[in-house]
Amino acid sequence: MNNTVVTGRISEIQKNSYTIRYEGTDIPGKLKGSFYEKDAECFPVVGDYVDFSLNPVGDSIIEAVCNRKNMLQRPDQAKTGVMQYMVANVDYTFIITSLNEDYSYNRIARYVSIVLQGGSIPVVVLTKSDLCNNTGRYIREVETISDKVRVHAISAIYEIGLDELKEYMISGTTICLMGSSGAGKSTLINAISGKEIMKTSEIRESDSTGRHTTTHRQLIELPNGVSIIDTPGMREVGMANVAEGIDDTFSDIKELEMQCRFSDCKHETEPGCAIKKAIESGELSLDRYQLYKNLGSENKRNYAMKKEVSKWRKERNKMFKKY
Repeated sequence: MNNTVVTGRISEIQKNSYTIRYEGTDIPGKLKGSFYEKDAECFPVVGDYVDFSLNPVGDSIIEAVCNRKNMLQRPDQAKTGVMQYMVANVDYTFIITSLNEDYSYNRIARYVSIVLQGGSIPVVVLTKSDLCNNTGRYIREVETISDKVRVHAISAIYEIGLDELKEYMISGTTICLMGSSGAGKSTLINAISGKEIMKTSEIRESDSTGRHTTTHRQLIELPNGVSIIDTPGMREVGMANVAEGIDDTFSDIKELEMQCRFSDCKHETEPGCAIKKAIESGELSLDRYQLYKNLGSENKRNYAMKKEVSKWRKERNKMFKKY
């Protein structure tokens, strides 16, 4: 007798074991064998809706991944060109950065590019505002990253600024949390849920960093109907296959480039260069332009490596099928 095929949502992944959220219950699941003949991006990630054969006495079998609204991805930290497909179907992505030594303008810009590329809305949440004497300066600085970024400064412990986040807490909304270890993701989840559902860890005073309290991606449903996807801390954020995200983040530079006299302007010695003019007038900072160039170069380098790895995998799979 065939099991009933129903639709649920991936709430957790541990190696080859999947947890499916179905009608408020977590159900263990495994992939149908045909998945292993597909590319990695076809595998379910946390946040995916999947069709599965419901098995009430054992592992249910995941038959297919439903159409995604979006998906966030990044290259792995080992820089092998292999992409890490992180989460899917995310409305907002909270980029969590604490206002201590964890704060990094460049890292936030990297996160923003990844989020925009993935089709989610980036919301930078500057935590531990109670430890900072000039939160306004940091808010204004982050706002210069992109006109598509929303910025809030909060203190979850003292409940400062939490009211600003209520606009995102709409039933049916999915919010992904990204940031370094110790940035305050777990503390924020506890604060907005009104109860302690996540473990938190102390910050090392020597370098203002924390231990990993989240070791894998997991989807948490809050009583108000909001779904939160927590992710492990990332201190390094690589660029690959995010050209559109970088362009969206630095849309002001892209607009200036279109004003150059020559369409193939390198912004070096050419006459009529709008980029050079903007830097000289102070309209565009040299640091911002250099960051744009660096991220673009890194993206091209890593994406070329990714394509080589993908080509090698396809050739390998063809060889296996022959035998």
